[in-house]
Amino acid sequence: MRGYCSRIGRRYGFWSRLRMFLLFIVGLYIAIPFLVKICPAIQTQLVFLNLVRFPYFIDLKRPEDQGLNHTCNFYLQPEEDVSIGVWHTIPAVLWKEAQGKHLEWYEEVLSTNYPVILYLHGNAGTRGGDHRVQLYKVLSSMGYHVISFDYRGWGDSVGSPSESGMTYDALHAFDWIKARSGDNPVYIWGHSLGTGVATNLVRRLCERETPPGALILESPFTNIREEAKSHPFSVIYRYFPGFDWFFLDPITASGIKFANDDNVKYISCPLLILHAEDDPVIPFHLGKKLYNIAAPARSLRDFKVQFIPFHKDLGYRHKYIYRSPELRQILRDFLGNTEQQ
Repeated sequence: MRGYCSRIGRRYGFWSRLRMFLLFIVGLYIAIPFLVKICPAIQTQLVFLNLVRFPYFIDLKRPEDQGLNHTCNFYLQPEEDVSIGVWHTIPAVLWKEAQGKHLEWYEEVLSTNYPVILYLHGNAGTRGGDHRVQLYKVLSSMGYHVISFDYRGWGDSVGSPSESGMTYDALHAFDWIKARSGDNPVYIWGHSLGTGVATNLVRRLCERETPPGALILESPFTNIREEAKSHPFSVIYRYFPGFDWFFLDPITASGIKFANDDNVKYISCPLLILHAEDDPVIPFHLGKKLYNIAAPARSLRDFKVQFIPFHKDLGYRHKYIYRSPELRQILRDFLGNTEQQ
C-alpha cells in the first residue's frame, strides 16, 4: 500500500510541475507583448540587432585576416561623437600594387578608371561577416572598388543606431567617395535591412540632383512594418489579438520606417532587385511587390528597372546570392563590363 501511494505521489508531482511549467510559458507568452509595448527599445533592438556581433573575435582593423589582402581599414566621422569603421577593397587586378601601401594610396587609386560600389549591409554582424566578405571578393574580382562600413552602433563604430543616423552615415560615406572618385560611377548596393538605408540614401541623393550610377537591392522588403509582420520572429504572435498595436506600432513610434515602397517613387536612377525564392527572412513576395511598385513609378520611367529571381532549388536563401554563377553576367548586363578596363 505504501509503494502504491508513493507512485501516486510521484505521478501527481510530475503533473503538478508540468502544469506549473505550462502556466509559466503561457504567462510569458502573454506578458511579452505588453513588455514590448511598454519598452519600445526592445523592438528597436530586434530590428537592428547591432549588438549581435557575429563572427566574434575578429579584428576589424585587420581585413587581411578575412582574406582581403587588398583592403584598408579606416574611420570616418559623420558627426561629432560618431565614428564609423570602413573597409576599402580595391579591384583585384590592383592587389599586387596594394601591398604595403597606406591609406593615402588607397584614396588616390579611387580616381583611377574603376567604378565604385558602396555596400550597405543588413542588421546583425559587422562588415566582416563571411557572406559580406565573399561578396566583396566577387565584386573586387569584377573590377569594382568596394566601400563597406559599419553604421554607428555596429562593429567598432561609435554612436547609437537610428534610421536617420544610419542614413546620414551612408550619405557621409557617399560624399567621401565622390570627393575622391572623379567621374567614375558610384553604385549603391543594399542588402536586407541595408536596402532601407539604400533607398533612403538614394532618394536623398536624387532630391539634391546627385543620383548614383545605379541602385542594387538584394533581398529587399517594402517597408519595416510589412517585413516585421513576415519575419520568422513574429510567427508565434502573428495572430495574437492586437499584433500591430503591440509589436508594429512601437517600431514606427521609434522613428523606424525604412519605407522602400515610398522611396522608390522618388528615385531617378537604374534599379536592380535581386531576391531568392527560398529567402526565409524576407519573403520573396515582398521583393516582388517592391518591384511592382517601382516599375511603373514616374521617376523611374526613363531608367532600367529589373527584377532577378533566384529559384528556390538553388538554395541561396537570404544571404548567399553571391554564390550564383550567373551573378557576374547579371551585373555585366546591368552595369556594364568593368573587367576589361
